[in-house]
Order: sequence, then structure tokens, then C-alpha cells
Amino acid sequence: MSSTKEVLKSFEFTVEKYLAELKKLNMEKLNRKLNEEDWSIGQMYVHLIQSAFIHLHNAEQCLDGSESTLNPAMEKTEQGKAVFKLEQFPAVRIKVPASPNYTPQPPESMEYLVDGLHRVVERMRNMESILHQSVVSNKMLHPGFGALNAQEWFLLIVMHYRHHFLQLDRLKTSLAFEE
Repeated sequence: MSSTKEVLKSFEFTVEKYLAELKKLNMEKLNRKLNEEDWSIGQMYVHLIQSAFIHLHNAEQCLDGSESTLNPAMEKTEQGKAVFKLEQFPAVRIKVPASPNYTPQPPESMEYLVDGLHRVVERMRNMESILHQSVVSNKMLHPGFGALNAQEWFLLIVMHYRHHFLQLDRLKTSLAFEE
């Protein structure tokens, strides 16, 4: 696994790219959807922000060694092992059925997204500074990847953000946005 400092640097670079993409859009473009099933670009940004805070919370649980951490014998799934070996998600579209629990709301404003991304970066910086204290046997269960420790939850955030560039490119192309 890459060092936590390298992961953080990669994440900061990735967020800079997301912020640069935001500058090219307005609220109308952020909320435009291809159809009722697909997310808007704004919803994708909300998803990235919200999921990062969930993943950071899980990393914190691992660091705290809270009661919710799993038995150290628990392992990653085969899918989890493959993703973490490559340090990236496969370049395939992952489609989850729409549901009130999972489908993100449209963003409140452009400022909400910019502020949210900055808050995630700040939390990632704070997390990186204490990750060396983590006990790798403290793990939380991910629904697809199995048992992950604090450093793996941290890396997952970066991999997740990089993966959503595929969705961003697909939506920009499908919605025919001019640069």
C-alpha cells in the first residue's frame, strides 16, 4: 500500500481536479439529469462528500478500537482483495438501484460543494496525521470489500474519488457540456 502521505497528496490533487471542474459549471448544469435513474453531476459531488465522511467515520472507529470493530480474523472479500491490490476500482460502471437511503439529494449551492470538498480534505489531513497509531487488526465491515482497517478506509476514499471521474466524464459527454 502507498504511504499515507502519498495517498493524501494524491487525494488533494484529485480534489483540486474536482474543484476545477466545478468552476466550469453552473447550478443548471450541476442539476441537469439524463433521466430519472441517473444522477446529476451535482448529486455525484454530494455523494463523494457524504461517502468520504462515512468512510472517515469508519476509519475513526478502527482507530478508537470501538466495540463496533470486528474480530481481527475477519478478512476482505475477493473483490476487496483485488481492489486493494491494484489500489483502484475496476473501470466499470457501478449501478445501485435508486433509493431514499442511497440516492443523494441535489446540492444546495455551489458553495455547499466547494465547502464540502474543502472539509473532506481537512478531515483527510487530520486523519493522515494520526493513522500511524492505527492497529491494523481493528477493522470495520464494508458491504462489498469486507473487513477494512483504518488505513484501508483512508485509501478507499481516494480510490472512490478517482473512480467517479469516469462518471463525471460520462455525464459531461452525455449532457453535451461545452468546455
